[in-house]
Amino acid sequence: MVTILLVRRMELGQVNIAEAKAHLSELVARAEAGETVQISRRGKPVAQLSRIEQPRKPIGLDALKAVTDTIPESMADNVVTTMRDEARY
Repeated sequence: MVTILLVRRMELGQVNIAEAKAHLSELVARAEAGETVQISRRGKPVAQLSRIEQPRKPIGLDALKAVTDTIPESMADNVVTTMRDEARY
């Protein structure tokens, strides 16, 4: 019965500190997968585990234009057509 309650609380995304200690690897994996997990003390949330969003490096417009200007137009058309046909966009 205790295990069922623990699983249910973990499904809801809230665990107490003792449960978090016992299942830290699993909680980190769930946070990494995008789930937010709250850790509570005496029934009150005190901390939260969540995935760290890695900021994307902005692409310099001039650098992008320099690369695309070197691609022959017929080749660029082929790449776009292939991407569309393979649904990789």
